[in-house]
Amino acid sequence: MNTFGHTLDPIVLAELKQQVYDIVGCAIKVHQEMGPGLNEYMYQEAFAIALQKAEIPFIREYPFKVTFMGEEINHQHKMDFFVNDRVDFECKAVECLCDEHRQQLWNYMRLTGTEIGILYNFAPHKDQVEKYYYDKQEKEIFAF
Repeated sequence: MNTFGHTLDPIVLAELKQQVYDIVGCAIKVHQEMGPGLNEYMYQEAFAIALQKAEIPFIREYPFKVTFMGEEINHQHKMDFFVNDRVDFECKAVECLCDEHRQQLWNYMRLTGTEIGILYNFAPHKDQVEKYYYDKQEKEIFAF
């Protein structure tokens, strides 16, 4: 499912970068002003404020349902942020991003059909950001 060796069409890539530019800018501002080493909840609060100030629409703790064999699974899943009706933004405050964090984001993208996902780690001294594109037709995820 995860294709990192393939390259995206330059037009698609440019549009994806445009879609995430202001969102990532808000996260960078949070990291610069709040600093490293706080808990995830504090970064989520600050990120919500930054998005509001930038007038970027979002839903915090966006709930979504999952179905299996045509039946809805009762457990309610929640994304950290659903931004601009098109971007799944997952906040982390950990020493280092790992495959488990990536898999969580990729699953959310796949299960909801969200085309763009951002995984952002606020905790280290140098913040970490990973951006992904989900090609629904090919059912592949590309880093960009």
